[in-house]
Amino acid sequence: MRVMPPRRHDRIDALRGLAIVWMTAFHFCFDLNHFGWLKQDFYTDPFWTWQRTAIVSLFLFCAGLGQAAAVEQGQRWPRFWKRWAQVAGCALLVTAGSYLMFPRSFIYFGVLHGIAVMLIIVRLTAGWGRWLWLAGALAIAAKFAASHAHALGVAPGFLNDAAWNWLGLIGRKPVTEDYVPLLPWLGVMWWGMAAGQWLLRRRPERVAGRLPTAAAPLAWLGRWSLSWYMLHQPVLIGLMTAWRWA
Repeated sequence: MRVMPPRRHDRIDALRGLAIVWMTAFHFCFDLNHFGWLKQDFYTDPFWTWQRTAIVSLFLFCAGLGQAAAVEQGQRWPRFWKRWAQVAGCALLVTAGSYLMFPRSFIYFGVLHGIAVMLIIVRLTAGWGRWLWLAGALAIAAKFAASHAHALGVAPGFLNDAAWNWLGLIGRKPVTEDYVPLLPWLGVMWWGMAAGQWLLRRRPERVAGRLPTAAAPLAWLGRWSLSWYMLHQPVLIGLMTAWRWA
């Protein structure tokens, strides 16, 4: 495989930037609720739970698109592991920070933990080609099949134990502030990889084409998505805390 100089695809970055804006607005409302300035049920109200599902799906789909672009450009494993280490390290920081704020419901397998595991799997299966669509569908279906099996009482009970929560084959959601297990979310990233491979092969202009000037700020956000993700909540919470004390 010919190694190409790594380059950003602004359209993928802009799509990721859109997810960043949506996520920030969602967390802003969540924080207002945490401080008592908003009265909403973020855990069961479909208005909020479906937004969370859509935001996580968009992030994971973009991660799959990004991996498709990286493979197409001939990205080597050392560069992959460098980026992976950043994601995994930030996941550990999220666990530590959430434990300080929510000791009874801290994040032990949230979106960054899930992405760290899924990135390895998606990279190793990049050669599956069109079979990635089927793999993604099966990964998503497995989650619903497991929920049905639990409802019927035929699923192994140990799947609800904390040690196995990361798989996602649960009958009840664990008590945690963020939970993005392998299933069904691996399916979304697999679909992102499959879509990226198809677009780069059949419609490259849809990925590598010129980005409208108005969307440039979104592309900038998308390029700094991990940094923004790590910093936006401490900043929001800090500002709200200062406002309360003022």
